[in-house]
Amino acid sequence: MLHSLYPDIKPFSQQYLEVSPLHQLYIEQCGNEQGIPVVFLHGGPGSGCREQHRCYFDPAIYHIILFDQRGCGRSKPQGELKENNTIALVEDINVIRKHLGISQWLVFGGSWGATLALLYAKQYPTQVLGMILRGVFLGRPQDINWVYSNNGAAKIYPEAWQAFVEELPLHQQQTPLKAIYQQLISSDEQISRNAYNRLQQWESAILNIQPSPPASKGDAINKYPSIIQLHYSINHCFIEQSPILEQIYRIGDIPINIIQGRFDFVCPVEQAWQLAYHCPQSTLTVIDEAGHLANEPLMINALVEATRSFAKQLS
Repeated sequence: MLHSLYPDIKPFSQQYLEVSPLHQLYIEQCGNEQGIPVVFLHGGPGSGCREQHRCYFDPAIYHIILFDQRGCGRSKPQGELKENNTIALVEDINVIRKHLGISQWLVFGGSWGATLALLYAKQYPTQVLGMILRGVFLGRPQDINWVYSNNGAAKIYPEAWQAFVEELPLHQQQTPLKAIYQQLISSDEQISRNAYNRLQQWESAILNIQPSPPASKGDAINKYPSIIQLHYSINHCFIEQSPILEQIYRIGDIPINIIQGRFDFVCPVEQAWQLAYHCPQSTLTVIDEAGHLANEPLMINALVEATRSFAKQLS
């Protein structure tokens, strides 16, 4: 019998924490305040926490901490790019830990959240009890190009890729990231909305989900998550000078449970395999019938099993 998500849970605390004169982070706490602390790192970059994210953890056992990263979700100011970089995000995690009076915690992250988890563990290894990582993204140039060039996922979904880039000049179609970003932030609403729609359609294709209908003029849309995501991608996730795998030894012997979908066309399984290869203390589980999304039944089962396993080890 497959594990399902735990029932919906309401936070016992919601607050804002000022991490710079510009940025305030939304933080919520759920579950058992005296339980095993776990911090949830959401994906994107640019996404945010949702109610479902609380439900991978037994609320009787875990003290569950969720927060929206700089510019994301309910954090303020929404969509802000100034002072929004990977080094700042890693420091924010530790500021939250100290603010909540937590000495050590379990770190749970998927996709971009897995990237942040690894960078945090590298910087603050003694504060990390263990990590649960899903859909590993290493942030290497080839990992970014896999999504945003014609030499990666475009070869699996050529028709979706063509629809994504066909309105660009021919010389920009092979590597359209900067061009799409400039269109997305354009002051011309029609240009910006069109770029947003094409980006949404492309991402829906590689995530293997039904795309939303294109947003028409007058429809309310939130472009901030996409803008932040491309901001990080253009800047090589701000880690080009310190690649994760080259410094992975700094995390020591922190136990890592890696869970990966075989049919993940956003973060291909090679990235998870490379991480496991470089971390002999890790456990890699590849789910043959799963993709990138955390809400697929087999992925939910594996993630909940991972939180149950860590609960037994840590309690």
